[in-house]
Amino acid sequence: MAKAPKDPKDVFTEITEDYKDLFGEDLLSIILYGSAAGPGYRPGKSDLNFMIVLSEEGIEHLDRTFKAISKWRKRNVAVPLFLTRSYVETSLDVFPVEYLGFQQHHILVHGKDILRDLTFQPEHVRLQCEREIKGKLLLLREAYLETEGKGRALKEVIGRSIQAFIAIFGALLFLKEMEIPPEPRNILGLGCRTFGIDGVLFEKLLDIKQEKIKPDGRELNRLFGDYLREVRKLFKIVDTLGE
Repeated sequence: MAKAPKDPKDVFTEITEDYKDLFGEDLLSIILYGSAAGPGYRPGKSDLNFMIVLSEEGIEHLDRTFKAISKWRKRNVAVPLFLTRSYVETSLDVFPVEYLGFQQHHILVHGKDILRDLTFQPEHVRLQCEREIKGKLLLLREAYLETEGKGRALKEVIGRSIQAFIAIFGALLFLKEMEIPPEPRNILGLGCRTFGIDGVLFEKLLDIKQEKIKPDGRELNRLFGDYLREVRKLFKIVDTLGE
């Protein structure tokens, strides 16, 4: 039975060969991004996320990938992001937070590193941070009501949402022209200290996601209330960055 690799680099040669066989010269780049590209990788628990950059011709033939995607899912490889270089270059004003995160945490597996030299306009980054934080606040409130305060469901909401705040804090540090740490926990810590947010709370939320702590339902409800409060505080802070 196929297993998740102990080290993401163990699959680089084989996955490159598979996609080269499928796309030939239309395959421009393969890039690993996310937790597997840094110290946060947990074998068997973390997905491996790849960005596959194709030519304009190659992107028209994604049907070739069905078997490869099925094969690699058995080894914890998520469905890749299939992109073209022009799509990336024309998306930096719309999705700067995502591409900034890709740029900060990636490993080039094959071809040209299209992320290395990307540049971002600070106002585009700030506007997306504002949209993301306000949107997350609404979603967190809605999710809290849907869970009816039940502990297991709250834990799942926390696990899904805290990853987004790692990316947001990384983008906010970029706006302050500060170096973004490679480790997600350090991004949260530095971001919270820089913007006056409760860092102890966000560390606990990350611990919940990583199953390092298992608070009971009453404690989860208290933490979630604190979470909502700090997100409200954060969007007010981000509002002032544009003044």
